Amino acid sequence: MSLLFLVSAVLLSLVSTPASAGVGCLPSGINPSDVVSAQAAKPGSDRNEVKTITVAEKLKELRARCRKGKLVDAKGTEIRFYQLVGCWGNPPEDYQEILERQAKELASLRKRYHVIEMTCNPSGQEISRSLART
Repeated sequence: MSLLFLVSAVLLSLVSTPASAGVGCLPSGINPSDVVSAQAAKPGSDRNEVKTITVAEKLKELRARCRKGKLVDAKGTEIRFYQLVGCWGNPPEDYQEILERQAKELASLRKRYHVIEMTCNPSGQEISRSLART
């Protein structure tokens, strides 16, 4: 009976760790509570309700885990985080070039990694855009 217990313990240790353990492999600067996406729960309503998805929630959705010190999704693809730009109230003059560069970087990363795009607007509140340029 103890041999069966020992074999079971060894097998359990070899099985992938649960999604919450994937949090231990997060890169520096990324926290489980960081917001991945945020949007108004009910567009046009008077309430300021915002639905957010955190890094921890996204990793759970992806069934992420640590494997050999790297964060991977359920298929074994390494996960990378990318901080999006583009939440400008009044965009800089070269905003189109910035967005094009971002699109190229994302396309390149997606060829090899599962990319989690981190919102540039974690509050989810609408950013007012100024029409006047100085």
